[in-house]
Amino acid sequence: MSARPEHKAPTLPHAELEARLHAMGRAAREASRLMAAAGPGAKTRFLELLAGLLEERRELLLAANAEDLSAARAAGLDAPRLDRLALTDRTIREMADACRFVAALPDPVGAMDSQWQRPNGLLVGRMRVPLGVVSMIYEARPNVTIDASILCLKAGNAVLLRGGSEALRSNLALGSLLSEALAGAGLPAGAVQLIDVTDRAAVGILCRMDEFVDVLIPRGGEALVRAVAAEAAMPVLRHFMGVCHAFVDEGADLPQALDIVFNGKVQRPGVCNALECLLVHRTEAARFLPMVGERLGGAGVEFRACPRSLPLLGARAKPQTEDDLGREFHDLVLAVRVVENMDEALAHIARYGSRHTEIICTRDHVRAMRFLREADASMVAVNASTRFNDGGQLGLGAEIGISTSKLHAYGPMGVRELTTTKFVVFGQGQVRS
Repeated sequence: MSARPEHKAPTLPHAELEARLHAMGRAAREASRLMAAAGPGAKTRFLELLAGLLEERRELLLAANAEDLSAARAAGLDAPRLDRLALTDRTIREMADACRFVAALPDPVGAMDSQWQRPNGLLVGRMRVPLGVVSMIYEARPNVTIDASILCLKAGNAVLLRGGSEALRSNLALGSLLSEALAGAGLPAGAVQLIDVTDRAAVGILCRMDEFVDVLIPRGGEALVRAVAAEAAMPVLRHFMGVCHAFVDEGADLPQALDIVFNGKVQRPGVCNALECLLVHRTEAARFLPMVGERLGGAGVEFRACPRSLPLLGARAKPQTEDDLGREFHDLVLAVRVVENMDEALAHIARYGSRHTEIICTRDHVRAMRFLREADASMVAVNASTRFNDGGQLGLGAEIGISTSKLHAYGPMGVRELTTTKFVVFGQGQVRS
């Protein structure tokens, strides 16, 4: 095992920093041309090599991450951000598994989505092509370094990665493995580049590099996403917040609904697909909410309850304020509201939701299908936890993020979502009259 190199994030004068980032952008642009032409075999080799390196260098990665965690605790990072920052044996194994899963996916580049023939004999089709250069600005999660890289390269793109300062050591250790795998597969070094400058000025420069970067993806807190979206000169794929709702319908299977609500709120409360608000049909409130109060309250959940739900939830319930609705708590806190019917539930979701994830617990097929059609979110589910809005859980292998805007992707972004289509036309000498 090679020793982990020591790195310090450089602080550079603005002109020097801009020149450095532009040089990286030019290298990424050139690498993107080579990646678009790379065959499936080279990309598969890269992914297989990377999976092996992640397993072989596990101790190196854990040691680097331990330094990041120690510094983060000393800096006062809260529990949800520490949770997202942490690498474990399990997360390293999951990253290696994701590499192998993505390697086994069909290569999308060059695939024809559809073809049709015009009356004049022209054969028209839509071909899948890479986006080009993708830049990712993200906080905390070092696993994003791997997820973004493997998905972008499988889709024939180059990627510029700018992680948060709190994960610098972890990201540099992962970046060294990415470079080694690229070299071993004969792919260009510029296809994955990690920006090791923690100066916030780097983000502003990236946002203006539209001559090099085709798509910018911010992944982190709402403030980061809004700032990037406001400043960027290139298209931005946005994920503002994860305000996820569950609606327990009239006649729902209440024990099943309780399991779903418990999983959505308690399993991992600091992530974007955690449940933040529970809506309960008025006919089920008297039976269901005491069950919620006992089970979730026993797990440490605090309830922000509307007047109708407050007396039903037990000692851990507090009166709800307007600020408790449409809010990402990132903690064991759940807003609860009793609604008259599905119309009121859908109206609440339309007002307070963030287009991330909405679920319904119901036994009624007609109402289930109506909820699927009318709840506006990147994933809508029937009788399943909000926690399934995740690229790995939905069969994408990994995700580069969850887009809550509708262009050009909506929901978890896997390999296919990191391509676009162009029209291709096959003629036999036709000319337009």
